[in-house]
Amino acid sequence: MTTQYVAVFGDPVEGNPTSIMQNAAFEHAGLDWRYLDIRVRAEDLQAAVDAARLFEFGGFNCTIPHKIAVIPMLDGLEPSAEISGACNTVVRRADGRLIGSNTDGSGFVWSIRDEGIDPAGLEVVVLGAGGAARAVAVSLALAGASRVTIANRTAPHRDELVGILDAKTDVEAVALPWEGTLAVPPCDVLVDCTPVGMGPGPAAEAHVDVDLSGLASDTVVCDLNPETAESAFLRLAAARGHRTLDGMGMLARQGAAGFKAWTGVDAPLEVMIKALGG
Repeated sequence: MTTQYVAVFGDPVEGNPTSIMQNAAFEHAGLDWRYLDIRVRAEDLQAAVDAARLFEFGGFNCTIPHKIAVIPMLDGLEPSAEISGACNTVVRRADGRLIGSNTDGSGFVWSIRDEGIDPAGLEVVVLGAGGAARAVAVSLALAGASRVTIANRTAPHRDELVGILDAKTDVEAVALPWEGTLAVPPCDVLVDCTPVGMGPGPAAEAHVDVDLSGLASDTVVCDLNPETAESAFLRLAAARGHRTLDGMGMLARQGAAGFKAWTGVDAPLEVMIKALGG
């Protein structure tokens, strides 16, 4: 039997624990599959996708900075990627076509529901407007959130995401300009979808430039950083008394969805959570 390969394409990929989680799941399920970490610079993404076709990878994940750029390189999209305009999971179909989906948003909603948080009727502030933010914002809107506010320093990206929410969901979508320190407005849930705090060394101790003093004590603060359960941002929020949720829950659940899409086998979620240190 030939080993089947999947991978993550990103820059950086150092510190991303997805390979540990997926390889533990493959071993537990008795599957001859291997998950690889592959650093791919932005200018090399097309070559990486072509290589995945050539070597008949079972699929691949895309992380920063490729979740949006990869879309025109694929043969089709599932609704999750088509609506959000971002793709984190690609599956090679039996006919060789590469089809993109987005499990980030559904993984996030799954993770907070497992923590007893129902998005329906909630007011949410999302920090960032990249691929992860698109997926999370759209999934929260489709899950019934009453208002989703997008804060981002780059106005065109922010306004584009607000436009997607306005056009494709029923949520009240709000654009929040971000210059200097952002005073986060009152909300039920705050989600950091930026890459700040990711990477090795001093970068891991950085956190987004925000003022949380306007939040009520019962606001839940989330960080999608996939590299650590104790990011600098979550430590800041916890010190103010907020309940915090790290990105590991979402990472495990979006990974479980990818595992099933690639292999056709139900993912061993508990094994994946344990591999992440949960």
